[in-house]
Amino acid sequence: MDITSETHSQHISRQFNQELEELKTHLMTMGGLVEQQVQQAIQALLDGDSRLAEQVSEGDHLVNEMQLKIDDECTRVLARRQPAASDLRLVLAVIRATADLERIGDEASKIARNAMTLIESGNGARGLVEVRHISEHVRKMLRDALTAFARFDTELALKVVHEDDAVDDEYGSAMRSLMTFMMEDNRAIGPVLSVMWILRALERVGDHADNLAEYVIYLVKGLDIRHMDPEQLDEDALTRKG
Repeated sequence: MDITSETHSQHISRQFNQELEELKTHLMTMGGLVEQQVQQAIQALLDGDSRLAEQVSEGDHLVNEMQLKIDDECTRVLARRQPAASDLRLVLAVIRATADLERIGDEASKIARNAMTLIESGNGARGLVEVRHISEHVRKMLRDALTAFARFDTELALKVVHEDDAVDDEYGSAMRSLMTFMMEDNRAIGPVLSVMWILRALERVGDHADNLAEYVIYLVKGLDIRHMDPEQLDEDALTRKG
């Protein structure tokens, strides 16, 4: 059975309702934090702000602590409530989603560390236009995936899933361009490698946003689409399968 945002307000136990809503709220808070971490890491790079980059890198432990807290809340709900059907899917989806958000926090930290390397080297780096463009793309994917989770919106979730291929194409194009530049100028190898690591981290953020969107579809439809061809997925297909 499909679920909607109202489904989880129909339990006999008001406390159970509150526990489920708190899980969603805490997940959204964690999502907002990692989105900010990614944004600030890129801002630090583009502005040459090593202090901000260091702040992002050192703030990774806050994301880790939030994951542990939410996981503990999920464990207590599973133990006390023994939820079934859509409620169980919600708890499992939250557990999976926090793992991906924690990894996005790790990627933000990697971006920040490479940004510090570039800033300290004082060398202008190629590829910053591509970094800006891809970062805007994956941050929108992340924001939309979190919105889809909050609203149980499978249509928006599917849009995020379809966007992942576009990010992969942009990433591949940027990497080929940077490889060519390195071959033409050996002096640029160090800075360009740092930019490549940043681009790789952003591509991984897109992958994790894609995962979050897939969890929304699992939560609402009870359907695992991880190994399905995105080209064959639309709302009608989900209705037929759901």
